Amino acid sequence: MHHSSLFTAVSLGLFAGVTTSTVFAEASPLEQQLKDLQSFQVIAHRGASGHAPESSMAALELAHEWGADYLELDIQITADGELVAFHDDTLERTSNGEGSINDHTLAELKELDTGSWFNEAHPDLADSAFEGTQILTLEEVFNRFGDDARYYLETKSPELNPGVEEGLVRRLEAYNMIETGRVLIQSFDQESLLKIHDLNADIPLIQLVWYSPDEADDERLTEWTGVTPAPGEISDEDFQAVAEYAVGLGTNYRYDGEEVIDASFVASAQDNDLAVHVYTVNERDEMQKLIDWGVNGLFTDYPDRLIELVE
Repeated sequence: MHHSSLFTAVSLGLFAGVTTSTVFAEASPLEQQLKDLQSFQVIAHRGASGHAPESSMAALELAHEWGADYLELDIQITADGELVAFHDDTLERTSNGEGSINDHTLAELKELDTGSWFNEAHPDLADSAFEGTQILTLEEVFNRFGDDARYYLETKSPELNPGVEEGLVRRLEAYNMIETGRVLIQSFDQESLLKIHDLNADIPLIQLVWYSPDEADDERLTEWTGVTPAPGEISDEDFQAVAEYAVGLGTNYRYDGEEVIDASFVASAQDNDLAVHVYTVNERDEMQKLIDWGVNGLFTDYPDRLIELVE
């Protein structure tokens, strides 16, 4: 707008009894969040999980203290309908429990030690404070960080977690996380994302994809759930089909050490209004390469390393 016409607009606004603030409307928090997705986001994968037990309060506290843009967690539902932050479908790897997480009530899960395994796996990082670490509920995370953080939440294995979408949206609404621009929901499961979209169309969604060699022909790549064609065959229309419901793509960039996407994939997705977030990148040289490709963010277990590079 030309200066003089801008001046006229302002004076007309004043004349009509409208304050100038309506002429220069500020972005809502949700609009600001979407705008921020165009710049670079540091996504703390299960918190600062390179330094403390994944998905623990200790890992989240570190990531938050260092200034990560998003706290990333996998959300699952307990036998009694509570939402908890836990990655695996089963308890063995990161706790002293066993069996499927969904077969246990919250009270049963709260009895588990989800920290000692980390001390055993990483003796150089072991800390007696990690012993007895409890599984967190989503509410505990929100109660701790509130609107002082942003959250990047995955609907995990929806087929094992029936009702997780409804439960998640209900809690996001109760904590007023959506209109305040505090949350992204991610999933590999397109149906799960569409379910979220039906429940509340304002929630920004990220479609996760995983590219790997086709079992029948390892010269060809394939996307795990078939949500897009192979990166080499992907068209604007394919990206646009995702952009109809999602604001971004979360993708791997390597498989077995071989790159599966390149800078032109990133640029094409962005041309079709999709932010590109790459998971899970822990080495500084890889971080730098992807920053140079122009990605919009990285999932990392070491948010401290990434923050040093992007500051």
